[in-house]
Order: sequence, then structure tokens, then C-alpha cells
Amino acid sequence: MRFANHVFQTAKGADQGGGGFSVGSLRSKLTGYRHQELFLRIAQSPTESIFDLLHTRNTGLSSDEVKERQLRFGLNEIAHDRVRWQSQLRRALVNPFNILLAVLASVSFATGDIKGTITLAAMVVISVSLTFIQEFRSSRAAESLKKMVQTRATVLRRLGHFHSEQGTEWVNRKAEIPIEEIVPGDVILLSAGDMVPADVRLLNSKDLFVSQSAMTGESVPVEKTANSESASVRDALHLTNICFMGTNVVSGTATAAVIKTGGDTFLGSIAKSVAGVRVQTSFDKGVHRITWLMIRFMLVMAPFVFLVNGVTKGDWTEAFMFAVAVAVGLVPEMLPMIVTVNLAKGAMSMFRKKVIVKRLNSIQNFGAMNMLCTDKTGTLTQDKIVLEKYLDVSGAPNDRVLKYAYLNSYYQTGLKNLLDVAVLNHRELSKELEIDRVYRKLDEIPFDFTRKRMSVVVEKSNGRHILICKGALEEMLKVCGRAEVGNEIVAIPDLPVERFQKIAQDLNDDGLRVVAVAYKDVEAGQRKEYSVIDEGDLILLGYIAFLDPPKESASQAIKKLNEHGVAVKVLTGDNDRVTRKVARDVGLPADDILLGSQIDDLTDEGLDNVVEKTSVFAKLTPAQKERIVRSLHRLHHVVGFLGDGINDAPALKAADVGISVENAVDIAKESADIILLEKSLLVLEEGVIEGRKVFGNIIKYIKMGASSNFGNMFSMLGASALFPFLPMQPVQLLTQNLLYDISQTAIPFDDVDAQYLEKPRKWEIGEIRRFMVFFGPISSLFDYVTFALMWFFFKSQTPATESLFQSGWFVEGLLSQTLIVHMIRTRRIPFIQSRASWPLILMTASVMAVGILVPFSDYGKGIGLEPLPLSYFPWLVLILLCYCVMTQLMKNWFVRKYGYN
Repeated sequence: MRFANHVFQTAKGADQGGGGFSVGSLRSKLTGYRHQELFLRIAQSPTESIFDLLHTRNTGLSSDEVKERQLRFGLNEIAHDRVRWQSQLRRALVNPFNILLAVLASVSFATGDIKGTITLAAMVVISVSLTFIQEFRSSRAAESLKKMVQTRATVLRRLGHFHSEQGTEWVNRKAEIPIEEIVPGDVILLSAGDMVPADVRLLNSKDLFVSQSAMTGESVPVEKTANSESASVRDALHLTNICFMGTNVVSGTATAAVIKTGGDTFLGSIAKSVAGVRVQTSFDKGVHRITWLMIRFMLVMAPFVFLVNGVTKGDWTEAFMFAVAVAVGLVPEMLPMIVTVNLAKGAMSMFRKKVIVKRLNSIQNFGAMNMLCTDKTGTLTQDKIVLEKYLDVSGAPNDRVLKYAYLNSYYQTGLKNLLDVAVLNHRELSKELEIDRVYRKLDEIPFDFTRKRMSVVVEKSNGRHILICKGALEEMLKVCGRAEVGNEIVAIPDLPVERFQKIAQDLNDDGLRVVAVAYKDVEAGQRKEYSVIDEGDLILLGYIAFLDPPKESASQAIKKLNEHGVAVKVLTGDNDRVTRKVARDVGLPADDILLGSQIDDLTDEGLDNVVEKTSVFAKLTPAQKERIVRSLHRLHHVVGFLGDGINDAPALKAADVGISVENAVDIAKESADIILLEKSLLVLEEGVIEGRKVFGNIIKYIKMGASSNFGNMFSMLGASALFPFLPMQPVQLLTQNLLYDISQTAIPFDDVDAQYLEKPRKWEIGEIRRFMVFFGPISSLFDYVTFALMWFFFKSQTPATESLFQSGWFVEGLLSQTLIVHMIRTRRIPFIQSRASWPLILMTASVMAVGILVPFSDYGKGIGLEPLPLSYFPWLVLILLCYCVMTQLMKNWFVRKYGYN
């Protein structure tokens, strides 16, 4: 459900001070929604008339009706950032490099230079083909990964009918379908953790609370009911019986009829404004700043070269064309393609390691992450919860406690967690209790994270009504006035409550999670609905205790993450004793655990003072988890959050990189940037390393391009001022630039030194600028050595011999620029201590060979080059060897002084 992910990323950026689409402007667009009157009419209509208005029925649509409506209304999709191949081709065509080539081709054609025209046209084709093919393949790969994370919805569908004495009767069933297949008129079922897949009208609901923060900015969930709305409400956002696409169910259950889908929804009506207005991540900002740094150099350089050549040589047209060629050479036109291919390749590599990247630019944040906050269950533990014990209040085994717990879990329709699954694994109880014959469910009071309990009300065949409640012991004691001790019901004030708590604490110290079970008889009558207020004066029956053993791999994974500079913190809603036991088992310091109640007593500044020193946080609410993440942000950490529940959604959105798992609830998957196919810290650690590899390869291109371009500035300025001819013709300069760019297309496939992967890597613009200023003049120095060689040794001193001079610098300049990637790709000695990948070696060697051959070819002759004498090549080898040695020596000094990012 990519639409919701986009909304969440927009909200995430706005929360963190970024730009993007504000909640205020979103709300103003919603209030002007063209279907507002329709919504008001449906909201004010009685529930029974909704089916006529939407041409549906309470049993849902048939398959034929669904197909018909899909043809009419289309798929339930709205605008998002998918890039079509036509747009990619247009972007590949329209860039400064190709525009200049087209201008030069037109000039060549106008002057009758057919060979030059063909050459330039061929360069355009090569440039466009390279960029388009690579970006197209990358975007297809990214899209295929996104489709693997699919959000589904539960609908009622008609399967067929049969005839009986009562007439035609329909056979219906619940169906789990991709949300894209939902159509207007569908009847859907909602429960805690679900995303609302379309704009819907509630038909019935039970304690339904919906988070509309993505739509309205309100942090508190809103209660929704199926009651008809009064005519006084004129703002669709305030309608209590309407739920909107992109919001999510926090607690409760409901049945609803779909009103609008896709682009006709509230969210769809503003999709064109939202699509493409994605908030810039630190990665985007880093690339943006580097690009503009290079462009600023170009804006200074190009006019100066134009003036110098115009004044010294008198040919202003030629000077202008040369200045424009210089400008194009200095613009990092391949940077977008290099970045895109790097990210896409990284995403595919991460997929092979069981990690799906939903948003490509989050890969860099993944690699830069130095603080991982994670839930306990399933990450540090095996996620295979087993019901170990069922005890009465005295701590003795008691089958009745298990039976009441089973009835509670069996009749629960909300979000079933792993504890419920463990209880329901005792399938023999269904037969023993004769559930279908003896019991009938009357009502349910759903779970929420404030009460931390849930209840069902059942009727026995003898007419007895029983409310059965289970939940966290602390919360249950608040609503229990009595306890069952043996065969007696005793008032809790008359009992040693500390004894109850001691039993639970002992179980916790053994690593068992404890849930209390209570009940009470309720008066049988005409009453149909029960609420939280009925959870009072309960009789505490006993406890059920669950074991979720630590993963054998957790300790190893935490150690590896620490070795790679990632600190692990546990943020859990579980109690401190169980959490302490598990944390110690996996090697985390757990002597000082910070509880949610303690966090509430701290100011933001107070939390900042303790959050770094604390590794384990327990008894947390969703808001407290989010607050911890924001505190780490304020301390300048790059924070990742791993979670899979409803209570994790706020923290997932607040984190720099939200991480969830394939089987997480909808809201957690939609809030996340990265999805793990296996909930394991080992898988996560492998993904972190891959993220750092991607960043490392992007930095290689940026450092290489920045230093080479900065060096070229000095070379161009000096050559323009010193010589009576152009140091290189515009078309020669463009050819050199194209070959150089081709040589770098293999960078995404390069290896990265293990030493570079040891710690998180972030954008350090100052370090890149320092690297550029330091290494750029080195390449320029050897350009001047080449100038001297061609001028003094080969006597290329007049316009008549300029082609020899240009050929000499063309080859030396291309080879030195191509070799630099091998020098700066590692802090070690290249080719000896660290060798590039074979794709990069073969690509750079091929381009160097082509560069040497160009002056000897007809193509070289066509662009004004001439064959170089054999005596040139020993000098070339000596110049390149000295260049590599000097670059390595200076790099060693640079690393010792400034480090290596």
C-alpha cells in the first residue's frame, strides 16, 4: 500500500523539521474535496439505507460484480512516485551533456562537417542508452521488491447461491485480498493493526479507535461509531462514522462499506500534490550539496575560461564553445545514474540477504545507523511462545485457569498476538469444553495499550453470562476486587497481595511472561453491549505463564553489531524482570532498566542525560518508545527502530530508518522503510553492511569526480592563458568526458574494504571538500608536466601543431582521471593490498585502451586528433607512475591527519 507509506514519509519529514507537504495544507485540500457532499449524505443516512446508496448488500459483492466495478473504477491505487519508462527516457535525453552535444552537432552540420555530425550523434546515442538502460533496470528492480511487501484486507464475498424452502440463499465467505482489488460497495472487516484500505462508512463497530494523524495531524486516536451523523457536522474529517484511506485502526473492530477507492478517495484527491513531494533525507541533502558544490565551481570556471580564451586568441565563438564544453565536463552528469544504480544494486543484494528495501534512499541511513532500538519478542527471543504454566492465585496448577484463558482467546476477534496463539494451541480444550454446543459469544471489549487487557462475554447453555478478562497483572489488580482461593471467593483487601505479586515475580525471574485471568458473572438480560466500565469488581482466578527462550544467534548478532559501531537498545512493553533475564542471556547490560513510569517523570533534557547510558527500557507505551527515539535524535545519533506491532508505529515513523518484518501488522509495515523477511538481528547486521557498501561506492565516484574536476580547473585556466591555441577542442573534451563517464559505470559493482565497513558512515561534506582541494591540484600538477612534455620535447608550440599537443593531453588526462578511482577507492595500497572488482578493472582498462587508440583512429582524426609518436608512451608511463606514487604518498599523509570516510 505505497500511498500510505508516502504519507508517512511526508509526516516523518515534517516532524523532523524537513520540508514537504504540511498537515495544514493537506487539511485545507481535504475540506475542499469534491465528494464532500456525498460523504455528508452517506454519513447522515441510516445504516440500513447505506446498502441501497452504494448498490451493495451486507453479505458483500459477488465475483462478477467485483469484476464489473474494477473495470469501471479501476484498481484501488492512487498516485505515487513510480517513474514510467517514458519519463526515464526523457530525463536521459534532456541533460546538459546531451544538449551541448546536440548544439555542437547542429553547428557541425551547418558547416558541412558530416563526419563530426555523425560522431556527435553517436555520442548522444551512447550517453542516452547507458543512462536509460541502467536507470530503467534499477527502477524495475526496486519496484519488484516493493511489490513483495503486500498489504491485504479482509472482505466479505458471495461465492454462490442455492435454493431452499425460504427462497434463494447465498453462500458467503471472508476473503483476504490485496487492497488494490477492493472496489466501491465491498464490505470489509477492520480490526486492530489494520490500515483502512479505502474511504468507508461504518456499518457496525465495537470500541473502534482510529489514528488519523496522517490526515489531520492529531496524535490522539479518534473514536468511531456506526451511528448516523447529525446534520450539524459539515466537515467530513469530523464525521464519526466515516474512516479514510491511509488511517489505521488502533483498537476495536468494525464492519464497513467501501464508498470510494483509489484516486476518488480523500487521499487520492490530493495525491497529485503529494506525489513527488517526498521529504529530503540526509542522503538526498548530501547528494544535493555535493552537486551544487561542483556546479558552483563550474559557474566560476566556465566564464573565466571563456574570457581568457576570447581575449588571448580572438575567436570568441570558439572560446564560447570551449567554455561550454568545459562546463559540461565539470558538471557531475553521471552522479544521478551512479547513485540510482548503486542503490538498486544494494537493494537487490540486500534482498538476497532477506532484506527488502521499500525506499531506496533509506539504504544510506541504514548504513549510517549507529543506534538500533528493537523490541524484545522475536528479535532477542525465538518468537515461539509456549504456554508453560497455568496456576491459581496460590501458585498451584489449575486447569480451570487454562480453560477460561482458552475461552477468552478463542472468542477474541481483534488482533491475536503470540500469547493467544500459544493458548489456542491447546486444541483439545475445544472438544473438552464443547465450545460450539455449550458456549455462545455475546460481546467483546477489545484490547488497547492503555488498559493492557481484553475481555469477552459468553453465555453458557444454562443461561449463565460470564465476563472473562485477561491482561497484565498490574492492570488486572486494579479491576479485581476479589480472588478465588480454593473453593472460596475472598475479598482482595483480606488477602496478602504481595504474595500474588511474588508468585508473578518469581515466574518473571525465570524468564516467563505472566498474564492474569479473571472473571465475573454478569446479569443475564436484554443487554447486548458491554464496555470498559464493566471491567470492574472482577474475581482474580489465576495466572498463565509463557516461555519465549532467547535466540541462540541473538548474542552473536549483538556482538557483531557492536563491532560494527551499532549500539543495541531494547524497547519493550513487557515487564522489567522478564526483560532483564532475556537481556542478560543475550549479553546486554541490564542492571539499570528505565521504566515507562520513570520516563514520564523526566523532562526532555533529563531523558537526554540518561538515554545513552541505558540499554534496556521496559513497560513502555507507544508514545514513550517514540520519545526515546526523538531523544537519541537530539543527541545526533542515526537511529534505527525495529518493530512489528501497532504500538511500534509512532517510533518507526520517528526513526531515521524504520525496520519491520514481513508478518508485521499493516501499520508497522507501512511505517517502515525496510522489511526483514526474517526477524533476526543477524539478517539486520548483514543489511547494515550492505548499506555501507552502497554508500562507500557512491562516495568513491563523488571524491573522484570532485578532485578531478577541481584539478581540471587549474589545468584549463593555465593552458588557456599560456598557449596560443586551445589545449583541447570542444568535441575532444566531450569525447574524453564520455569515455571517463563510461569507465565509472562499473563502480556500483566494486568491492569495499572490510576496514571501511567497520563503523557507520555519514555525509561529511567538509571532508569531501578537503579531499577535493587536497587531491585536485595533484592531478593538475601532472597535467602541467604533460604540457611541458608536449611543448618542449615534442615542439608542439603553434596552431599548426596543436593537434599533437591536444592528442598528448587527451590521452594523459583520460588515463590519469580513470586511474584515480583505483587510488581513492581504498586507504590501502591499490592493486597490492586492495584490488578493485573485476568489472571495474575490466571497464577502466578497456576505456584506457580505447583512449590510447582514439588518436590513431579515423574517429580521432575526425575530431582533430593525430597519432602520437611511440616515444611519447615511455614518458606517459613515467608520468602516470609518478602520479600514482605521489597520490598514494599524499593519501597516506591525508589519512593519518584527517582519517578516511
